Amino acid sequence: MAAITDSTQAEQQTILPKVRSLRLLRWLAVALASAAAIVCLALLFRTDGTDSVVLIAVALGLIANIGLALATLLPDARNAQDRLLSEMMGQSREGQMVTDREGRLLFMNKAGKGLFGQYGPEANLSQLSGADSSVEQTLQRLQKDALAGTSGQDEIRLTLADGEVHGLELRVHPIGDPADKVAWYLAEATARQELREVLRGEQVLLTDFLDNAPVGFFSVDQAGRFVLSNNTLARWLGYRPDELAAGQDLSSVVVGNYQILLPGPDEDGPRGWAEGEKDRRRVDRGHSIRHHDVTFKARDGQTFQAQITQSVVGDAGQGEARTRSVVRNLSREMERRSALQTAERRFREFFDHAPVAVLLLDADGVIQEANVTFMSLLGEGEAAVERSLYDFVSADDREAVAGHLQAAWADEPLSGPLELALFSGPRLRQMELYASGMTNAEGGISGILLHLIDNTTQRNLELQFAQSQKMQAVGQLAGGVAHDFNNLLTAMIGHCDLLLLRARPGDETFPDIMQVKQNANRAANLVRQLLAFSRQQTLRPKVLSLTDVLAELTHLVRRLIGENIELRIEHGRDLGLVKVDQGQFEQVVINLAVNARDAMTSGGVLEISSANISLQESRNLGNDLIKPGEYVMVQIKDAGKGIKKEDLGRIFEPFFTTKQPGTGAGSGTGLGLSTVFGIVKQTGGYIFPESEIDVGTTFSIYLPRYIPTEDDVTKAGSDEEDDERPKDLTGKGKILLVEDEEAVRMFAARALRNKGYTVLEADCGETALEQFNEQNGDIDLLVSDVVMPQMDGPTLIREVRKQRPELKVIFISGYAEEAFRKNLDPGSEFELLPKPFSLKQLASRVKDVIGG
Repeated sequence: MAAITDSTQAEQQTILPKVRSLRLLRWLAVALASAAAIVCLALLFRTDGTDSVVLIAVALGLIANIGLALATLLPDARNAQDRLLSEMMGQSREGQMVTDREGRLLFMNKAGKGLFGQYGPEANLSQLSGADSSVEQTLQRLQKDALAGTSGQDEIRLTLADGEVHGLELRVHPIGDPADKVAWYLAEATARQELREVLRGEQVLLTDFLDNAPVGFFSVDQAGRFVLSNNTLARWLGYRPDELAAGQDLSSVVVGNYQILLPGPDEDGPRGWAEGEKDRRRVDRGHSIRHHDVTFKARDGQTFQAQITQSVVGDAGQGEARTRSVVRNLSREMERRSALQTAERRFREFFDHAPVAVLLLDADGVIQEANVTFMSLLGEGEAAVERSLYDFVSADDREAVAGHLQAAWADEPLSGPLELALFSGPRLRQMELYASGMTNAEGGISGILLHLIDNTTQRNLELQFAQSQKMQAVGQLAGGVAHDFNNLLTAMIGHCDLLLLRARPGDETFPDIMQVKQNANRAANLVRQLLAFSRQQTLRPKVLSLTDVLAELTHLVRRLIGENIELRIEHGRDLGLVKVDQGQFEQVVINLAVNARDAMTSGGVLEISSANISLQESRNLGNDLIKPGEYVMVQIKDAGKGIKKEDLGRIFEPFFTTKQPGTGAGSGTGLGLSTVFGIVKQTGGYIFPESEIDVGTTFSIYLPRYIPTEDDVTKAGSDEEDDERPKDLTGKGKILLVEDEEAVRMFAARALRNKGYTVLEADCGETALEQFNEQNGDIDLLVSDVVMPQMDGPTLIREVRKQRPELKVIFISGYAEEAFRKNLDPGSEFELLPKPFSLKQLASRVKDVIGG
């Protein structure tokens, strides 16, 4: 900053113009008085002209000398006085400055310069504001008010010469009358402003705390009008705090006698107090503390119970009494009471209606309580209570039961359930007994809790275990003999259809034919299920969003896992598409969910989640079995008992199970996970298990991410058209039928001829090729089996399409499409009709292909 110049110092003389004028007048008065006295003496005592002249000359000389003295002394005195005044203002700790009407800086003391630094002669209020518009507005406002004759003050925050932000208190006073200059007084106010901000912040925090406290606060005057309230109470009542204070009173929000809440004299209690209310007061620091239970009514008409603690401040006699009230909303407490009552009622319902027998015994084995299931099981009704359990136990099992109950009473660990026989009327029922001690509040045993599970049916099922083993062996062989099974079933179903063409519903044989066909269809479904784990089933893959599939399965899975298991489904974001058989994939999820349910006998959480797996993420999985690529992952995680490490590598083997066979619900046949494995692998995916004992098991399924093409759109449209097949299945055309199984060939040929087609039959590929050549390739459709001796179906297609590349082909096979597609030329087009099929399915597929 430039130093203040001489011209600026000259301007400082205007600060005390009246002081200088008075002093000059004093000196002039003395000089004039002396001169006048000499002149008067000369006139009064003149003797001759010479003396008068001398006296007058002396007077004039005196006046001249005084004038010279004044000329010499006045500047020095004036400078000394200015220096004294500047020094006094300079020593002031308070910054001071003077501005003119235009806001230019005329003077600034040392303290002011310490704040603002040095300014040149052209300095003004705009420069002092440091380009801060709000500060400049404040300075200009104070300047304007002072020039109008009004003193004023304000505070600003400004970056000063030291580079720090300071708080300043400004005071201005007008100079002159009328005012043409402004005196400014500047005081440091940073600490005060910071303290004020801290206090303001604390006030905001305190206000926020009170407004959002878990209890309500309010104050009313003697008329019951709200003076203040916090947000919590206002929210409970459906108002804003300002709405309550703007005209609401207790009568509008309290049900019943609101006057008990009005402020009144402590000695008599407020108006309307009941006799017993006075007893609920206590004195706390000179104030009477009152407690009330009231019912509040919210704006929407809803009511809630509350407990109020309040005191009264102010002089009731002067009408200045106010309440200070704290409100505790009892809604949750009442909800808890209601929930407790509901829980007790539900417990009683669970106890009475549990599917297993539940008993409470004393130390001697006497039944204290028994649920309905136990009474119904034994047919004793209420007579079972107060009787000894041993009255119902077979003689052979009483000793074992006694030892079991003694161990439970002693709170000793039990190895497991006890198997015993109980009398149910004249019969014995096989039971499993679970015993545990019931602890009281002191931690001691107060009774024995028994659960009895009826295993009679289970024992009967165990007798059939050998037969089930045979069925499991059949399942293991199903993949190898699937073709033969399906040929037989095709012949059975087809010939039933042919018989039904001639039979009428009223014929005696009609029900028998229908029974044969229905059982054949059931057998076909059984074979289809057994083929799943051998990966030889025919899939119908479609482009699907697993998010939609899992959403549709949610309700079914919830019903399957039961109420004691919580189902959580987390869908991945922007999940990719997959191409799978929806029905088979749903079977995968259901099988894994049921396994998880069986593993969580005590309940828990079943989590099903999905996510996209990028190429890099697939590489980071650290599993050499999975090919790098993009996948959609489905993960099923339970909180069950887990699988032993030595069993984890065998769980996908057919008929291997970690469950106890023949144990009723949750018993394992060993087909579930092998079926899951087969479906996932046949879809082109991967499945990996992870498990930890007593923690749970996680199955991670990785399905290849599918990028839809235009062909998928075309096929989707075709599927929709397939839903409305023509009812008329007759047609025309020449069909070459190739099937080595005579019964199937006979049925198919007759069925197609009945529909109006010309059918040429061949029992093997070589014969079919000969007939094709004899017809010079004039064939409209080739219907062929896949697996045949000598020349199979794929080889036959390659040969005939050398002559007729556009020839339409339908394969009929019990094998999956993937099993023989690899034997065809890339891009070979054909239709597949899985065995077994009915007459209608055959005719419909042929009609579609020839017509298409």
